[in-house]
Amino acid sequence: MAHRIENAMGPVSTISESTEQTAKQIAQPLTNHRFQQTLLSARRTMVWSEILKIALDSFRASKLRFALTALGMVIGTASVILVVTIGMTGKQFILNEIQKIGTNEIFLEYAGGGAASSGNDVYNDYLTRDDEKAVVAQVPGIMYSSPIIEMHDRISFGGGVVKDTLVLGVSPAYQQIRNLLVPYGRFIDDIDDAQHERVAVVTETFAKLRYGSDDAAVGREFSISGIPFLIIGVFKESVTDFGQSEIAEETIVVPISVARYFRGTEDVKEIYFSMGSMADVPDATREIKRIVGSRHRRNSVYNTQDLRDVLHVADTVSSILTAVLVLVSAVTLAVGGVGIMNIMLATVRSRIREIGIRKAMGATRREIRLQFLAEATIISLAGGVVGCIIGLSLPLSVRFFTDYPLLIPGMPASVTTAIL
Repeated sequence: MAHRIENAMGPVSTISESTEQTAKQIAQPLTNHRFQQTLLSARRTMVWSEILKIALDSFRASKLRFALTALGMVIGTASVILVVTIGMTGKQFILNEIQKIGTNEIFLEYAGGGAASSGNDVYNDYLTRDDEKAVVAQVPGIMYSSPIIEMHDRISFGGGVVKDTLVLGVSPAYQQIRNLLVPYGRFIDDIDDAQHERVAVVTETFAKLRYGSDDAAVGREFSISGIPFLIIGVFKESVTDFGQSEIAEETIVVPISVARYFRGTEDVKEIYFSMGSMADVPDATREIKRIVGSRHRRNSVYNTQDLRDVLHVADTVSSILTAVLVLVSAVTLAVGGVGIMNIMLATVRSRIREIGIRKAMGATRREIRLQFLAEATIISLAGGVVGCIIGLSLPLSVRFFTDYPLLIPGMPASVTTAIL
């Protein structure tokens, strides 16, 4: 009976042993694979930490070489930031100066045509005050308007000096349209225009030549065509207008209600309009030309002008100049990068013994390359960070300690980061 049981258990025991051996054979490759993965991961972790440690030890051993190598990146990064900041500030300054001239301004003038004759007299189709009123009534967005009557008269400046001087007849809104500054006295107002007051506002050059100083001219009298006028103010333009202004160095401004008596007619050749927004200028320009054209003879020609083209050209030129300066400073940054490359190449040659020892200790070619690449990366990042700090600290200092509105946008830092 026992023999039978033993015979019966014999095959079962044999099957169990073979199954256990098979399981061990299957598990052993999996265990070896996992061990190799763990060993490789640990080895790679050790390699990167060792690489960084060796790079830092190398910098500590040769601090002067590290500082001189990073200096190129410091200068290049700081120069890019400073150039972009200065370029954008200069661009904004130019655009602001042009806007002071009057970018919302529309200039309407009679260019010719539409003439009619009666006997020996020829009548031109000039603009009138009624044209100004019609445009103001029909075109929305107009803030100010002023017709202009131009005359010339010979004015004595003393000492036997007589000059042919420009006299402009304008309305009180002319000051807002042309952004005129009145440092002494006041500009003509609605009461002066309505009551036909014989008052005048003169330029600073006129006041200095005739009376010796600006403030001395206020309250003095002089004659235009034998008619006495009282100087109530001295004015100047807020910015140089690049030759776009009708105002000369010696100019006299009088109420248009008085100037028309010298001309003997209500006709004017020019009318200025000022819009509330520069976006309204294109549509308003077309509408003004249409309205005025419909009120005059068909073959009369009326031209309109504004400063949008000047503003666009200035914007384009300043953007191009900024781009050129950024490219020049980027060359400095590239030179700094080439300097790092050359220093690292020279370092490789001077550290042949170190490389040989590391290879003898089991370092691979990849690990040695990573070591020098890590050193170059650390030098570049350190130089870039220091350059960013210097490049941003200088504009911030200027803005903090002075009243100059220096622009410090986020663009320079982003440009530098992209280049790095």
